[in-house]
Amino acid sequence: MQPSLTLRTLLWLSLVLRGQPQLVRSVSSLKDENGTCHCVVHLPNNSILLQQLEQLRSSVQKLAGKYEQQASRASDYAHVIEEQDNQALETSLIPEFRNPSAAPSHSEIPAFNLLQRELEGARHLATQLKSERGGVLGAADLLHQLQEKVMNASLTLRLLADSEQHSTSALQQEVDVLEGQLSQCEREKEQGQASRDAGPPLPPGSCAHGGLQKVGRPLVLKLNWRGFTYKAGSWGRDSAAKPASSLYWVAPLRADGRYFDLYRLYKSYDDLMLLKNYKQWKMGYGDGSGNTVYNNFMYFNYYGTNDMARVDLSSNTLVLRRPLPGATYDNRFSYAGVPWTDFDFSGDEKGLWVLYATEQSKGNLVISRLNDSTLEVEKTWHTSQYKPALSGAFMACGVLYALRSLSTRQEEIFYAFDTATGQEHTLSILLDKMLETLRGINYCPWDHKLYVYNDGFLITYDLTFLTTKSRLPIGTPAKRLSRVHAPQKSIRLN
Repeated sequence: MQPSLTLRTLLWLSLVLRGQPQLVRSVSSLKDENGTCHCVVHLPNNSILLQQLEQLRSSVQKLAGKYEQQASRASDYAHVIEEQDNQALETSLIPEFRNPSAAPSHSEIPAFNLLQRELEGARHLATQLKSERGGVLGAADLLHQLQEKVMNASLTLRLLADSEQHSTSALQQEVDVLEGQLSQCEREKEQGQASRDAGPPLPPGSCAHGGLQKVGRPLVLKLNWRGFTYKAGSWGRDSAAKPASSLYWVAPLRADGRYFDLYRLYKSYDDLMLLKNYKQWKMGYGDGSGNTVYNNFMYFNYYGTNDMARVDLSSNTLVLRRPLPGATYDNRFSYAGVPWTDFDFSGDEKGLWVLYATEQSKGNLVISRLNDSTLEVEKTWHTSQYKPALSGAFMACGVLYALRSLSTRQEEIFYAFDTATGQEHTLSILLDKMLETLRGINYCPWDHKLYVYNDGFLITYDLTFLTTKSRLPIGTPAKRLSRVHAPQKSIRLN
């Protein structure tokens, strides 16, 4: 039955219900051969009652028209929602639809907003009709029912919007988890392939490989001997290709993270772990955590100057100071998150190096190979990397490897500069860390490990290099630079 017929029938019946004032005298009805009911109503000759009845009939017609219109639109919208849900289910399998937050919600669809406004209008209309019904009886229940239907429809729309939002959020979380698992799977696959292609272990001090391939998991040895509050420092082994001894050195800085005044030397790994058979030396003139040991001499930045310093570890004697031409100091271009690293010394199979920046390089990292006996600069290379944007760097087989921080638990070796060819590479080798800041990264050619000072803890990493059959991809060649020599200066002995 149509809504308009139902409304009219209810109104006519309300006029003849028991207990109601009788507005009609008699009602007779007949059915024709098609089953259509014909009613004859005899109304009293009262113009006031007729006017009220005509007003009620006009109001009912308007209300019924609005009801039919809203019901039709609600039905059409239900079909639209069903089609959109089916399309969303299909497109969720397409890679481009992997981000559900990019899809418009129901509350953002114009038809959805339009339907909300029309339902709100219907609610106001029902309230208005209820207030204008005057003395006409019998329509209150009908208007109340219509108001309830409009309220139910509005509530349904709100629930639909909330459900769609919650479903989208849950779907986004599931997609994020799956993407993380996929990335981890791809990383493990690449590492497994790299392990199969790595070939036999390299002999100590050998460069018969194609460059760095991966970095192992961090191995935490122990806390530094001065305690947890000494978060800055460095440590390692002799970084010469063929060291004269197997000593280990540990050099925590003072709590201010700058002043290098004490260090210890251990004869063996066991002595280091058991804190026995060590020598403890006091200096009082080191600056920052960029020091290293090469051929039983320690190299570092002399406090408050642009001088390089060389100390004989056998006697703790300062044997040489020499300025590094053009180098900045006093925390001008330190690594990101690692202050007072203006000079970063590094030793490898090819010799002794110092990493720094100059005003002429505009803060970009500069590599200089040093004569380890005289500290003269033998050759210099300029890189394209801004030093304060790096979290650290080290040298291995004459190749610079630069790091940047990805999070508090992960670093990335993302850049390499080959001093043999003058060419730079981009790469992505992830490096996990136990605590936030890595300091004093030192490479040892004898065991192919990194020795890192990680917020007070002594950490090592095993390095794996490519076989000579598979070389690193070469990126955009860097400019080949002419050999740059430091000016000759007298050597001051202390």
